[in-house]
Formats: sequence, C-alpha cells, structure tokens
Amino acid sequence: MSNPLHPPGPPRPAAAASPSPAVPVSGVPTSEVTIWSLEQTSPADLRAAGGPPAGVRIVRSETPLPEFSRFLYTAVGGDVRWTDRLGLTYAQWQEILERPGGETWVAYENGTPAGFIELDSQEGGVVEIAYFGLIPAFRGRRIGGYLLSYGVARAWDLAERHPGRMPTERVWVHTCSEDGPHAMDNYLRRGFRLFDTRTEREPDVAHPGPWPGAHGEASY
Repeated sequence: MSNPLHPPGPPRPAAAASPSPAVPVSGVPTSEVTIWSLEQTSPADLRAAGGPPAGVRIVRSETPLPEFSRFLYTAVGGDVRWTDRLGLTYAQWQEILERPGGETWVAYENGTPAGFIELDSQEGGVVEIAYFGLIPAFRGRRIGGYLLSYGVARAWDLAERHPGRMPTERVWVHTCSEDGPHAMDNYLRRGFRLFDTRTEREPDVAHPGPWPGAHGEASY
C-alpha cells in the first residue's frame, strides 16, 4: 500500500538518501519512520501482473463522491495510520476529487469494494500514485498485484482520458515502514525503481480504523 503520511514532495526529489533530524513532537511520543520513493520513467518499465483473480474487476469511480472516497480511505488505511485526510471537510474532499486529471480506480470482488488506487496528475507529464491499498480482509489474495498493475497502466495512458493533459512521462509513488510488509516488494515486482530514501520522526498515534475501536485500540 501507499502510505502518504507526508505531503507530496517535488515531482523529482533528489536521488541521494537524505535522513532528516529526529525532532520530537512536544509531549507526544514519536517513532522513526523510513520513507522510500520509487518511480517508472517509461511505460516499458511496467511488469504487469497476471490476470485478475476470480470474481475481481476494476472500475473507475467517475462521479466525485466524498462519502465513498472517505469510506475507501478509512477502510484501507485504518490499520496503517492513514490520518492526513481525516480532518478534511466535505468541501475539501470534493475539491480533491474534482482536481484536473485525478482518477480513482476501485477493485471489486463479487460486487464488494476490495481496495483502490488514486492517481494524481501533476505538472510536466508526472503522475503520482497518491494512495493505493486493499481493505484488510482482501489482502494476501493476489488482488493487490493486479490492482497495482492495472492502476499503473492507467497512469501511463491517463492523458488519453483528459484532453489537454501532457502525455505521461513519469509515474512515482512513496511508501514507508508503517506500510504493509509486502508493499515495497509489490512495487519492485511491477517495475518501480527506488530513487530516494529518508527517515523522519512521526508522532505515535492510534490506528484510526474505519470507526473507533475497529482495530482494538482507542481512536480519536
């Protein structure tokens, strides 16, 4: 999964590793988190996964709907501390979903949402995988590799669906040590290459879950 604990950096961060100083948040325990940034620079870099598992299909969510997007966000990221969007207003969610060139593709298994991949079209033919992941009940069943492969292919042909957008020249993503244990391997298997590694101190917060207490912890 992609775990965007941090605001997106510039479209092409420096290639050298750049650990940041360990600055604790006053009064709040912190932990060291490693952030890895990966990229593809040609459609030929994509190593596609096999065909979809039985009963799985992927559909673009074309109607901007904050209620649905927030459900996906909390259901997928609730056990890996996705918290950066939890405080957004309805209008802010709507603004994100209506940004030019943004797309959300949802994997369904037998009619039930299983996960999603969100694409963010940036300047200069760059597309970021802003969010990617599966709801916990659907992990470990070959859905993630197929969803990532399909979503990256849609990042490469995104301009075909958005007249006036520059053709994609680069697809990038960042993941971190708070993410699932197979996240990095999934990106590498699909042909992504590591271009930046850094460490930061992050506040220790409860797993928010899709609702308070969903993962056996108090939430806020």
